[in-house]
Amino acid sequence: MIKSNIALIGFMGTGKTTIGKLVAKKLGKKFIEMDEYISRIAGKSIPDIFHEDGEIKFRELEIQACKQLSKNIDSVISCGGGIILNKINLDYLSTSSIIICLNASPNIIYQRTMKDGKEKRPLLSNPNPMKSINDLLNFRRPLYERATKFQIDTSSLSIEECADAVINLYRNATSGEK
Repeated sequence: MIKSNIALIGFMGTGKTTIGKLVAKKLGKKFIEMDEYISRIAGKSIPDIFHEDGEIKFRELEIQACKQLSKNIDSVISCGGGIILNKINLDYLSTSSIIICLNASPNIIYQRTMKDGKEKRPLLSNPNPMKSINDLLNFRRPLYERATKFQIDTSSLSIEECADAVINLYRNATSGEK
């Protein structure tokens, strides 16, 4: 199968949504923000899903979303940071997508995520979000590294540079597909 989609994975605050929108625009692809997609399925916000139904229910909805979105064509999908916690998510996405991981330093992630307020980030809504970032990154980093060979550090790149790097990786990865 030709992989016409790009799935951006990585920790929160690495730029998946912002960069994904620009990549989609440049390539003429549809942009899909997975958390928004899950919110529509559930009929409530991500923080409300976590608060009312728990993380397990959210992860179940995430699997359902990956299964459905893997059937799309010509899309750029911005995945939630925990997408790598269930291998089945990556299995679904990899059927139609080149998976690219965006990374950033803990300090950059902290700066970016705190702009929106920690209450919009259920896993950081606690007295010490920087500790949570470091703990989550230490746990998830090996999972991101195993998920794909395509990695981009967004810490010191502009949005435009990141988008161009994603496009270059995508084009190189798909240049031999028939």
